[in-house]
Amino acid sequence: MKILVTSGGTSEAIDQVRAITNHSTGQLGKIITEKLLAAGNEVCLITTRRAVKPAPHPQLTIREIINTQDLLETVKSVVQDYQVFIHSMAVSDYTPVYMTSLEEVASIPNVADLLSKKNEESKISSKEEVQVLFLKKTPKVISLIKEWNPAIHLIGFKLLVDVSEDYLIEIARKSLIKNQADLIIANDLTQISANQHHAIFVEKEQLQTVQTKKEIANLLLEKIQAYDS
Repeated sequence: MKILVTSGGTSEAIDQVRAITNHSTGQLGKIITEKLLAAGNEVCLITTRRAVKPAPHPQLTIREIINTQDLLETVKSVVQDYQVFIHSMAVSDYTPVYMTSLEEVASIPNVADLLSKKNEESKISSKEEVQVLFLKKTPKVISLIKEWNPAIHLIGFKLLVDVSEDYLIEIARKSLIKNQADLIIANDLTQISANQHHAIFVEKEQLQTVQTKKEIANLLLEKIQAYDS
């Protein structure tokens, strides 16, 4: 099968030397991709420069992106050509709009007016003791996949922190329905470490639990092979 995978973490620029990013290494996406390739699938991995990546493989294409806008444009340009989309990338929820001094914020009657401004400096001055950074919400890539390719099998991930398992499953089910996904893999950051990756596979009629990244990749491959049967 032809499978599109995302991994790593996006980086949203504040100026030309600073950015907001996250701690995702891309390790899970790498393991998933290697498992899919070993089973004879053709994989396009959309990832970031700093993320870990599989070794070169004749059935593997790697496309590097930086930020959420890059991700949107890249996925939209290729998703029609694939049968399965596995969205394991940690995508920034917000992107910087404008950074300024506390004094400028205090001097503006309507603070929302600052949202129409942009920083022009290559490197914003660091002379201020306090800076205020305005952020805007980024689009949810997973919510657009079925619009771009209604026939694709959609697999997403939901990461929460220190919540009950019932709540984690509830939120994953909402994502499953909202995004018309086939499967959402639910994770709690407190249960992820170098040797452990507790995850719950949430489908419409079934729940399955695994404990490591390799087990996630193995079960994912089983699910994908069932799509092709």
